[in-house]
Amino acid sequence: MSATTIAGAAYLIAALLFILSLAGLSKHETARRGVTFGIAGMAIALIATGVIAVQNAWDSPAGMLGLGILVVVMIVGAVIGLWRARVVEMTGMPELIALLHSFVGAAAVLVGWNGALDAPHLEGALKDIHHAEVFIGVFIGGVTLTGSIVAFLKLSARMSSKPLVLPGKNFLNLGALVAFVALTVWYVITPEMWLLVTVTVLALLLGWHLVASIGGGDMPVVVSMLNSYSGWAAAAAGFLLSNDLLIVTGALVGSSGAYLSYIMCKAMNRSFISVIAGGFGIEAPAKGGDEDQGEHREIDAEATAELLAGASSVVITPGYGMAVAQAQYPVAELASRLRERGVEVRFGIHPVAGRLPGHMNVLLAEAKVPYDIVLEMDEINDELAETDVVLVIGANDTVNPAAAEDPSSPIAGMPVLRAWEARNVVVFKRSMASGYAGVQNPLFFRENAQMLFGDAKERVEDILRTL
Repeated sequence: MSATTIAGAAYLIAALLFILSLAGLSKHETARRGVTFGIAGMAIALIATGVIAVQNAWDSPAGMLGLGILVVVMIVGAVIGLWRARVVEMTGMPELIALLHSFVGAAAVLVGWNGALDAPHLEGALKDIHHAEVFIGVFIGGVTLTGSIVAFLKLSARMSSKPLVLPGKNFLNLGALVAFVALTVWYVITPEMWLLVTVTVLALLLGWHLVASIGGGDMPVVVSMLNSYSGWAAAAAGFLLSNDLLIVTGALVGSSGAYLSYIMCKAMNRSFISVIAGGFGIEAPAKGGDEDQGEHREIDAEATAELLAGASSVVITPGYGMAVAQAQYPVAELASRLRERGVEVRFGIHPVAGRLPGHMNVLLAEAKVPYDIVLEMDEINDELAETDVVLVIGANDTVNPAAAEDPSSPIAGMPVLRAWEARNVVVFKRSMASGYAGVQNPLFFRENAQMLFGDAKERVEDILRTL
């Protein structure tokens, strides 16, 4: 049996493991198993690729040199990957993922250019198909590259989270897509290098503009969307390299990322087409919500502990601020302590809480919060009106009543956790500053809401000492 046949069988097994991985990651209870399947599939794929590389390089000095470079690059990549995985905090995970997506885009651009510079000897329709593959692969990769870099800059606060609104931005995006289609036809007919240079520049500019035009409130969808783009970029590279596994894997990532983006857009009452098209049809908000809302009330940790001790039901709604403060462990201990006292404690998770899909779920699982008390927004919202105390820990936009009550708000129509309906609301926050979407929260000024200022981890620890 040849090495190519063995590698093909290994690729099939790896593809099945990737499918099992996605299935496992769809539920809390099987997520760890899903990650294991994914790791195993990638290990098999890398080994099979190495076997093919050895076979192809065995009889050629130049091939052996290429194999040596491949091994060195794989080792360097593995070391960097292990180092970043060990040192990155959960708060830095969204921007790390966005940056990793940019690597996939860059790889697709390089593979496309290599396919153009070292084109196989093809004739007729096959030659035209190859030229189309090159052009489309470079375009998808370029959009993914710069789009992911902008997402990284926004998520890491190196760039404003407010959407960029250029005059006629919708026409710019549509014009770029029309130009891409026209250039593709032109390149298939006459494959000249200046056309490839043009589409590369066009794709890089479009990727930058698409993501820059999307506001901070939609960034979790952007991360998922870029995940989809990176998958299609990988699939395009797979066609150019005649690698079946890369095609299958890219299609899996692309389709699952697109579906997740669609689910999140529905949860946020956002148009899927609008978000993936860089905020198509969304103009600058009429107001930012920073106008005077009245006076807020403050509460301290001791009074909060008394409020919790006298409650029969408590709902905790975490947000990105909890991740920043690394407060998930004392929050989990607080939930456990209250449950021991007979208090019904549940967590309400907004679909886009944090800056990454599932961000809060991962944090709570890390702190060993039982899965059965972690509820999605639709499961908990109708019960908030009967809840004694809601603790809003580091959340802002996801509990903002302006989304439901103010049609002129930039987040109008976005489904939110109706925390303001509870009998008492305690908001853990460092200051009265607006949230990531740049919108002030009227909840902070409601009569049933009180602000507990300071580091969330320290305030929760203060409550635990009082209890």
